[in-house]
Amino acid sequence: MNANPMPEPKSLNRHSRRSVLRQTVGACSAACSAALMGFSPLARAQFRVDISGVGATQLPIALPDFRDEARAGQPVAAIIRANLERSGQFRIIDAPAGLYEASQPVWSEWRTRNADALAAGSAARLADGRVDLRYKLWDVVKGQDLGGEAHAVAPEDVRLGAHRIADTIYQKLTGERGIFATRMAYVTKAGGRYSLRITDADGESGQVALASPDPIISPAWAPNGKELAYVSFESRKAVVWIQDISTGRRRVLADFRGTNSAPTFSPDGQQVALTLSREGGSQLFILNRDGSGLRRLTQSSSIDTESVFSPDGRSIYFVSDRGGGPQIYRMAVAGGAAERVTFNGAYNISPAISPDGRTMAFIARLGGNSFRLSVMDLAAGTVQQISDSNDDESPSFAPNGRLLVYATRAGGRDVLMTTTVDGRIKAKLMASSADVREPTWGPFGR
Repeated sequence: MNANPMPEPKSLNRHSRRSVLRQTVGACSAACSAALMGFSPLARAQFRVDISGVGATQLPIALPDFRDEARAGQPVAAIIRANLERSGQFRIIDAPAGLYEASQPVWSEWRTRNADALAAGSAARLADGRVDLRYKLWDVVKGQDLGGEAHAVAPEDVRLGAHRIADTIYQKLTGERGIFATRMAYVTKAGGRYSLRITDADGESGQVALASPDPIISPAWAPNGKELAYVSFESRKAVVWIQDISTGRRRVLADFRGTNSAPTFSPDGQQVALTLSREGGSQLFILNRDGSGLRRLTQSSSIDTESVFSPDGRSIYFVSDRGGGPQIYRMAVAGGAAERVTFNGAYNISPAISPDGRTMAFIARLGGNSFRLSVMDLAAGTVQQISDSNDDESPSFAPNGRLLVYATRAGGRDVLMTTTVDGRIKAKLMASSADVREPTWGPFGR
């Protein structure tokens, strides 16, 4: 691990990501490719979920296997249970099979099992080949029917149907919107290739948006959920691209002299902030999503990078070494002076702002080579370390602000973790055949 003060948080691998930006900006060529492994586009990312921790308050819910769910080709109830448990809001109660949406629960039986809520459903093949997923939800404490839904989905969308059922259950019982039917993007490496993947919010299923023998880094979602910006080294330098998710069409957004890196969309999706070295050094610029209207935002002799907009679009947070070491700063998008945000410790990078604008997640070095996921209450300035690992990076908020996804090291591999914002409930999403890094959680809508 490089001991120099300023990292390149959006660089190519876990070690160079924290090396000196001045050594990497504009200097990455074939040597960068040699430093990285890749991902075979034919390999499927298979995840299993390992949930740990205990929430402060969790609603106990029973959800038996769906009747005839084998006909759906997916473990529907298990997907829903894992979603609810991963949220940190629910505790799963063991439930025998046999109950489905048309059943009438015996309330005393489920109260004896200490369940406050109960959901059950079924799966059936329709004549046109689609799968009919049905469920019903009950309040066991009140003995009340909370209603249900039916989803007729294509066989390849059964997982999505299960996620949507989990979203409805979550919203009915918490009053907040669920995020299980949203998507993630992340980069994998294995077998000499790189892959930019788009998956379900649990890290499974999905598609390969781009596979390449050259590095792919810094994916960022457009607010409409239809596009991704990212950096590719296919032309032997860092170039920012924007790609349409559904069609695969892509276009160059920034290919200026020097390095083009760390793109992030404005909340309205009309502008992109990024780091450019076109005028010497590494500074923040903003341009329109069509590539026009380039404007320099920071005017310093320091390294400014890793920008992210506030939810209202008026401010931008970024990492700079202008104070002697990497810290997080904030300034108005319209321009002006930068205000330092982080003061705990000498090394704080990778800001992510919650959808309500109240919380900032970031990576703090706690001494030596320990890099921990931390959260800050932006109004109070209080900081809490919420991970128990030592090599964390790339935090990203779920669109409801209740969960974070980040990359870390476990068992000698790069893996993804989700955590509740208080750090109480964590879920490890472990790839069987690839290292996984740089996750970014997509917006609502699909």
